[in-house]
Amino acid sequence: MLFFLVGLTLAGASVYLVAKAVSMPRVRTAETIAKIDLYGYAGGSDDVDDSSVMRGALDDIAGAVGSVVANRFGGKHEQNVRSHLMAAGLYGMTSRRFIGYQTLAAITFPAAWIWFTGTTNMARFFVLPGAALAVYLGWRAPLIVVDRRARFRLQEIDYELPELVDLLVVTVEAGLGFSGSLQVASERIGGPLGEELRLTLQEQNMGLTTEEALRNMLIRADTPAVRSFVRAVTQGETLGVSIGDILRSLATEMRKRRRASAEERAQKAPVKILFPLVFLIFPAMFVILLGPAVFDFLEAFN
Repeated sequence: MLFFLVGLTLAGASVYLVAKAVSMPRVRTAETIAKIDLYGYAGGSDDVDDSSVMRGALDDIAGAVGSVVANRFGGKHEQNVRSHLMAAGLYGMTSRRFIGYQTLAAITFPAAWIWFTGTTNMARFFVLPGAALAVYLGWRAPLIVVDRRARFRLQEIDYELPELVDLLVVTVEAGLGFSGSLQVASERIGGPLGEELRLTLQEQNMGLTTEEALRNMLIRADTPAVRSFVRAVTQGETLGVSIGDILRSLATEMRKRRRASAEERAQKAPVKILFPLVFLIFPAMFVILLGPAVFDFLEAFN
């Protein structure tokens, strides 16, 4: 047991020293930038944020580990991870760095489980199955968190898209072009949909056409509402139909879709509330209502 604790301490110290060595260039760069910022300005702090430096070092380690692991899996898995990250809005996170974090979690979770079983004198029968389960959970946990964030983000985009279409209808009928209407809408709308609009406009400024930028938006946020929006706009641009009429009919369709979705969730509510009602609320009600009668019944028979 003592040798295990000593080994665990040495392993932690080695990881810290490696992270510190990797972060030294970042520390020196941050110190240089802080000294440059002091020239010509009063009141400045030359302290470097250690948490950001260590986070950058951890990102570098995760990126190096992810590069090694991603080469083993191939490009298909990396592209799949990239699609999950784009759906969650994590554009600053590379797929290889995320795979590196998955690998580090798959190593850390079983190590923590082995340490826990060693310190609590748990039966050895649970060590290996628990370690295997910890490896699986460590590998899957980051992806589960990203998928959960992506699901809520895409739902919010679907919910806000009818407001975007209404705003586009007003601005287009007022005389603005479609690109100008998108620019105005990006300034008025916040949240995930606003981020996607600003990214689409940035791609247009870099030389992409409106159709290509909207298709890239559909790749990043592949939802039924966004799919209908992109399809309607691209067909209108291709066929030469008035974009105002297309957007007005699209707004009506999206309102109906949102109402149908709300009715669907309302119909699912009784089924979802059935289990807490049966297993949590009804037993308490039976104890309160039938408890005195049962006691009186037992006393009468005694």
